[in-house]
Amino acid sequence: MQTAQQTGKNDRIFLVGLMGAGKTSVGKMLARRLDRQFLDADAEIERATGVRIPVIFEIEGEAEFRVREEKMIAELTARPCIVLATGGGAVISAANRALLKSRGFVIYLRAAPEDLWKRTRRDRNRPLLQTSDPLARLRELHDQRDQFYREVADLIVDTGAQSVSALTTRIQQMLDQTVTGSAMPSA
Repeated sequence: MQTAQQTGKNDRIFLVGLMGAGKTSVGKMLARRLDRQFLDADAEIERATGVRIPVIFEIEGEAEFRVREEKMIAELTARPCIVLATGGGAVISAANRALLKSRGFVIYLRAAPEDLWKRTRRDRNRPLLQTSDPLARLRELHDQRDQFYREVADLIVDTGAQSVSALTTRIQQMLDQTVTGSAMPSA
């Protein structure tokens, strides 16, 4: 596995993982601590379209949403000095995986489906979980996507039950160890 310094990718950090893994919460805090702009791919899609993600899924379907997502990932991953939280399904696309891997340092926030269910069970803004058995759906999504998250990851971090602050501190420490001698600031 190459480090960010070896590949020159250390000015862009991309967070991947299933919904509820903490990509947005950790991403915001990490960006503040590293003095970078935080971007959330799903929020950017909503801003660009003027509608919420569930509405896009309802009207256009998942396939069309994924087309929009690919365009947004191509745009966002080109921006310098960012921390980007991707949507949970962004790694489904081979094009997205190639861009993420080649344009930045990718951190996979890995969590057990049971933990993800606890974090997302009251969230009605997750179209893929609007099913009679959301935990089974999370297990299915984990089984389908884990290989893709691992494929793009420069660093894999188990989120567990720690606080956002503790998790962010842990990631910063791991980044410092992974990217020794780089210009990446530490808190």
